[in-house]
Amino acid sequence: MVLLRATFVRELGALQTDTLMLGSMVIQALKESVEALRRRDLHTARRLIQEDEIINKKRYEIEAECLRLIATQQPMAGDLRLIAAVLEISTELERIGDYAKGIGRIIILVGPEPLIKPLVDIPRMCEIATEMLQQALDAFLAQDLEAARTIPLRDDEVDALYNQVHRDLIAMIIEDLTLIDRANYMLWAAHNLERAADRVTNICERIIFTITGEFIEFDMN
Repeated sequence: MVLLRATFVRELGALQTDTLMLGSMVIQALKESVEALRRRDLHTARRLIQEDEIINKKRYEIEAECLRLIATQQPMAGDLRLIAAVLEISTELERIGDYAKGIGRIIILVGPEPLIKPLVDIPRMCEIATEMLQQALDAFLAQDLEAARTIPLRDDEVDALYNQVHRDLIAMIIEDLTLIDRANYMLWAAHNLERAADRVTNICERIIFTITGEFIEFDMN
């Protein structure tokens, strides 16, 4: 029995490690997507779109391992919550990876044309969102309840930057209607980053549930 438990604990540890690895892949993709947007780097954009399949594959591998552990190990309540958290977190991470891919597609739509406005707020949104995600992954590994409760507070910063981007672009469109398409591309990129931060908040909610058994929903309005 002790040996079986030790094996199960190792398997849970490997599952957490894989989740952190997936998180690192997603953080890197998000950062690269915004940098590629700044440079209008079509080569990197295409690579990010292709490499999203690697992120997807990793997520499905994690999901399969979670289901195997549930089926074969019959985990108790605390361990079951942890496995359920990995299932949920890996899904959220895969969705964030989709946002990086989405920005890659936007870059292709923009092409080599100059951006409608200098990138100031969008890189800052990416910086905050990826910091939040790294902190959430650290909180998951450490089972840090306080961190999981405070990280979502930074979502307000991302929302404020998104609203600023939106106001700036609307003002530009009002002055020149020919800018609508280019403004929309920028707005889509900003929206992807705003949603990425929302996904981090979902991850924090799941961490809290894993630790306490209580579900707390943060207000993201």
